[in-house]
Amino acid sequence: QVQLVESGGGLVQPGGSLRLSCRTSGFTPDYYAIGWFRQVPGKEREGISCMSSSDGKTFYAESLKDRFTISRDSSKTSVWLQMNSLKPEDTAIYYCVRFPFFYCSVSDPDYWGQGTQVTVSS
Repeated sequence: QVQLVESGGGLVQPGGSLRLSCRTSGFTPDYYAIGWFRQVPGKEREGISCMSSSDGKTFYAESLKDRFTISRDSSKTSVWLQMNSLKPEDTAIYYCVRFPFFYCSVSDPDYWGQGTQVTVSS
């Protein structure tokens, strides 16, 4: 079955960095774009980034593109989110997601990981 397993969350001070990891399995990675969302309790989920499976083209939320970077390994089964210059408002649960197409689009993800908590606080 499709699995997306995140890791790397934790507590970090403002201005610090974290690198989230997502290990995927149960599907052919060439056929699906992968990305990241986040959610603050009580608020709507927010799309962060997406990477196309075919050409590796990346997309970011405008407000985050200068601080967050998505990347993947050559097998396309591991995906990372590098987060720099973290702010308290970045505190959220971060989810690795799979999109239903090989390219990034406005479609909702069809699979979600269990999420990893990121807390930015001094």
